[in-house]
Amino acid sequence: MRIVSIVGTRPQLIKAAALLPALRRRHDEVFVDTGQHYDETMAGVFFGELGLPRPDHSLGIGGGSAAEQTGRMLPAIEAVLVAERPDAVLVYGDTTSTLAGALAAAQLGVPVAHIEAGLRSFDRSMPEEINRVLTDHLARWLFAPTRSAITNLATEGIVDGVALVGDLMQDLASRTSAEVRDPASLAALDLDLAPGRYLFVTVHRAENRTPSAMVAWTALLASLAAPNRPVLLALHPGTAAALETAGIRLADDVRVIAPQGYRTTLTLQLHAAAVLTDSGGVQREAAWLGVPCLLLRDRTEWVEAVEDSGGRMVIVGLDRALAAATLERLVPGNAGPAMAADRAARLHLEPAGAGEAIAAALE
Repeated sequence: MRIVSIVGTRPQLIKAAALLPALRRRHDEVFVDTGQHYDETMAGVFFGELGLPRPDHSLGIGGGSAAEQTGRMLPAIEAVLVAERPDAVLVYGDTTSTLAGALAAAQLGVPVAHIEAGLRSFDRSMPEEINRVLTDHLARWLFAPTRSAITNLATEGIVDGVALVGDLMQDLASRTSAEVRDPASLAALDLDLAPGRYLFVTVHRAENRTPSAMVAWTALLASLAAPNRPVLLALHPGTAAALETAGIRLADDVRVIAPQGYRTTLTLQLHAAAVLTDSGGVQREAAWLGVPCLLLRDRTEWVEAVEDSGGRMVIVGLDRALAAATLERLVPGNAGPAMAADRAARLHLEPAGAGEAIAAALE
């Protein structure tokens, strides 16, 4: 088949890096980057690090609201599809690029393949939820990462073209995990961090950029940070801009760094005392790495990651008291360094086989 694959954000680049080798062994693939994450630190460095080919088409559509981006993406993607004449369009996840790619393809009568189909948070206030629901109802092939995703699709009357394939991000994490196990990989980052003696944090979702939410989660981080256990916040540019606009300052023991590359992010998660995040991708990576994880959300579409964690992953929302109590339960006293050392020594992550399963299903 001739397939146009559409990406636009960091998580989609990670998934593409896991899928493209298998996809290109079996199919003629055209790689399109919308430019939704247009910052070099957000996406540009991922191409070299993950061994991704440079896009066949770079649309350069970043910035603006989701509606503005969608409006600019639709004709640009349509022009690519008219020129390339693919048999199918493949989209990943739940971003503006996902929905725009699916809409453009559907309007031209080109079948859509959706990776990470069926995920639901059941919160329609999230733009990601709208994107994933609409894309699923446009798709011809629906590649689900979890059994609950299959159930969600069936509940909505979608059963044809559905396949349980596993999680692409687990495939890439499996290939990379051996490179980050050694504590020397943390020391090599030159961030003056010791295993188990810091907390790693990411915050990027729209609901956590409102003034009230930012007041809540910055206070939560301040309550957990200490000189002997700093919070390391990999700060999304959009979140940084929202904090500046609101005039909100971070506590002294909250150390800010730019968004990091893929291997560095895995390294910082694996060797942390715990991870705090509102990211679905970081949530799953923490689960695979065995790191205690506090979710700065009220609900998650990755329910298995929570249910199968043995209590190691907890939804705390922005509740400061609950976060403190949960962290003390998961990482009591000074147990962080020993727990981090044991976790790294034992790490062995099997691939999910999602890349081969998707490429074979399309074939």
